[in-house]
Amino acid sequence: MEKFLEAGKIVNIHGLKGEVKIVPWSDDNDFICEFDTIYCGKDKKVFKIENARVHKNTVLVKLVGIDTPEAANLLRNNIVYIDRNEVELEEGCFFIADLIGLTVKNIDTGEEIGKVTDIFQTGANDVYEVKNNGKAYYIPGIPDVIIETDIEKGVIAVRPLEGLLDED
Repeated sequence: MEKFLEAGKIVNIHGLKGEVKIVPWSDDNDFICEFDTIYCGKDKKVFKIENARVHKNTVLVKLVGIDTPEAANLLRNNIVYIDRNEVELEEGCFFIADLIGLTVKNIDTGEEIGKVTDIFQTGANDVYEVKNNGKAYYIPGIPDVIIETDIEKGVIAVRPLEGLLDED
């Protein structure tokens, strides 16, 4: 598992004191506000967070040492990362990055359905895109369907709803 996980992207600056505007890539916009440190760009440069707050669908973050709009602008378009060791997920919650590539199996038949290639966050529930030999299946991430997720074994056990895997 990767140590650093993508958490969002710096898309703009805000104000005159060096704040950056981050579009968060999480279920909850407050997520980034919980951290004291973020890592920025391909080289994962370390930045301490002075303060952070949600603003509409973004997060405004003041980073220690970034005190002017010009300095903040140099960070624009960089991916923001978090250290996975600084996050404690609730029981049954997983990072999307850890689910991509897992094998999906029918819990009743043992049949391999395919591998998770993407996860769409629709608002109501996540939808797992599972591909096998060029065929794509879209499996709702609900408790009636997703029976067990075992990251260590690399398997998601599902009980497909009627018609979910039909070819037509």
